[in-house]
Amino acid sequence: MCEVTTSQTFGSLHTGKIDSIPPHAYFIGSAIFRYLGPAFAVLLFAHVGVLGVAWLRIASAAAVFALWKRPWRFFRELSWKDRGSVVGLGLVLAGMNVCFYFAVSRLPLGTVGSIEFLGPIALAAYGSRTLRNIVALLLASAGVFVLTKLQLGGSSVGYLFAFANCALFVLYIVLGHGLAKKGASAGVGRLAIAMLVSLIAVTPFSISEAAGTFLNPKLLLAGVGVGICSSVIPYVCDQFAMARLSKATFAVLLSLLPATACLIGIIVLRQVPSVRELAGISCVIAGVALRRTDDDLEPNKRSVSAAQTRKAMGSCG
Repeated sequence: MCEVTTSQTFGSLHTGKIDSIPPHAYFIGSAIFRYLGPAFAVLLFAHVGVLGVAWLRIASAAAVFALWKRPWRFFRELSWKDRGSVVGLGLVLAGMNVCFYFAVSRLPLGTVGSIEFLGPIALAAYGSRTLRNIVALLLASAGVFVLTKLQLGGSSVGYLFAFANCALFVLYIVLGHGLAKKGASAGVGRLAIAMLVSLIAVTPFSISEAAGTFLNPKLLLAGVGVGICSSVIPYVCDQFAMARLSKATFAVLLSLLPATACLIGIIVLRQVPSVRELAGISCVIAGVALRRTDDDLEPNKRSVSAAQTRKAMGSCG
């Protein structure tokens, strides 16, 4: 009989509690807080430049992760390959945040959202290999199109940033899944390193625009709110969701974000959706409900799960 230390037992119990929560619940938490952040950003854009808002978001998130995980302690223990992945994710996060804010400062949020989801939808199409998943993807895509009503017009520079954000969003999903393969807890630790890398990357050209908020508690608090709501909570929830969902399933679930935005609009901003918007939400929900649940786990995890099931059935016999 093997001995189990107290720390190992606590870790197993902690992991068990995390695993007992459905991965979709983590995604819902991510979706809700992802849209609370922009509510704080509305206040900041009137007083702070685009780069300043991006710096406040990244800096506050990096500070929370640093205090929580102290990532510098185990960075040197990573392999060179893992270091490269973490640094790459940090640069992607930096570029994604900057491009997003530059895009929404020039184009309607609905337009930027439409372009942003072109990447994840294409990723889901690439990962879907069954007719049922393809139909689910088509329904979700139709719902996103109806919700966001892709518009033409506005600044060409804004479109450039919007498409750049779209490409970086896909890289975030791919690299985020790479971190999550190490386990959700390890993934969050690596995410903490990535946020510090992101802060280092954006500070030289954005700190000057954010400096004006340092003596204004209200603006500074709003910046912290943006970072926690837009980066800390969603990214942590994403890691716990990605650890147990395939890239294709996660990409399809991302199509729910416009529906979440409409719901928050009703509750927070009193923006009642039109019949067209409700139709879009229904299409997205139908698409997510139709997709195969077997794709919720990565192939290797499904194999392990199947083996464990066969072993349990054998022991019962």
